[in-house]
Amino acid sequence: MKWVKLITVCAALLALALSAWAVFLPSSHPILERAGLLEPMRAAGLPIPEDEDGNGGGRGGPPFGGGGGAVRVVAQEVALADADSRLSAIGTAEARRSVLLTSEVAGRLEEITIASGDWVEAGQMIAAIDAEAQELAVERAGVRLQDAEARMDRVTRLRESGTATDVQIQDAELELAQARLDLRDAEFELRRRQIIAPVEGWVGLVSLEPGNQITNGSELVRIDDRATLLIEFNVPERFVGLVSVDDPLEVSPLSRPDESAEGRIRAIDARVDQDNRTLRIQGEIDNDDDRLRPGMAFRITVILPGEQYPSIDPLAIQWDRRGSFVWALDGDDRAQRVGIEILRRHDDAVLVRADLEEGQRVVLEGVQNLRPGAGVDVAELVDPSVPGEGDQTLRLTEGGAPDDVAEDAPEETPEF
Repeated sequence: MKWVKLITVCAALLALALSAWAVFLPSSHPILERAGLLEPMRAAGLPIPEDEDGNGGGRGGPPFGGGGGAVRVVAQEVALADADSRLSAIGTAEARRSVLLTSEVAGRLEEITIASGDWVEAGQMIAAIDAEAQELAVERAGVRLQDAEARMDRVTRLRESGTATDVQIQDAELELAQARLDLRDAEFELRRRQIIAPVEGWVGLVSLEPGNQITNGSELVRIDDRATLLIEFNVPERFVGLVSVDDPLEVSPLSRPDESAEGRIRAIDARVDQDNRTLRIQGEIDNDDDRLRPGMAFRITVILPGEQYPSIDPLAIQWDRRGSFVWALDGDDRAQRVGIEILRRHDDAVLVRADLEEGQRVVLEGVQNLRPGAGVDVAELVDPSVPGEGDQTLRLTEGGAPDDVAEDAPEETPEF
């Protein structure tokens, strides 16, 4: 009998507690309704208030811990941000214009007018080969030209007086033309012994000295115009049509990964390589400060524009047994649970896939007192969070898959 009385007392206390919970805490209505207790309580005559929509779900009642009034929260407007894709590759830089000067003739090096590391202008003489014989040839050709011109003058005067024959006139014209060609040929041979810079740029290491004997084809010096560097790299063929000329690039030297520079795509190959199924791309980067050198290896990142997704503060994200969600406010300042799929995290923002609109408000602080349909008083509205402002660290491929890395070789490895 004692056990029966104890069970009866406990059941009465439980019924009293549930009745008080239902009467004084409308946010409990959804739970009681799912347990099948709410309607029997109303049928028993308990003064349980109806919701605005009449379903007993607690809408319109006082929020949990809210003392019957609207819940004061801190909210933030939803921003939209691009979920960019990133394509990474490795490439080697070359100077925009690079010329290796060689000797066209053999001879003794007579003069070098530059030193290693000098800047030269286009048309500037770099070196001279002994040309005494060629200078004499130019003088002889000049003398023969003067003689031919004098003879032509005499024949012209004789023709005017009618005493010169047609054969004499033709011989004089032929001799004059030949003398002019001989002079041009002698001047050409003289010019070949002067090494002229065809482009402006920086001189590399100079190892020759005056007096050295050089042969035809001897390498003298390299000139690099490195104000702009060109970088060639390969991308998988599936990116054909997704990259185009003038698309931005981010480059970083492999030897100094903390440094970065901006560039653009300069040219794209006309066809895909059939052997490795890659497309050759040429990019260019400015090097006005001259801190980069041709031949350096770079990691190149191509930014591909993607879709726009809602961007929210990490504080807004909540979890329950159904997954992650946020509390979003409707037009009547009532809280609504909105499920989300997290695409990519960042220090101050998270990109999500969710039924959220730009400018819609989500709750950052005060979420512990919210229930579906609870009235909200926005005490503070903070600025929207936009991921990646001022940097390019937030990148994802379509669907949030790992990034693609395309090396010069056709192999690809995921980059996280």
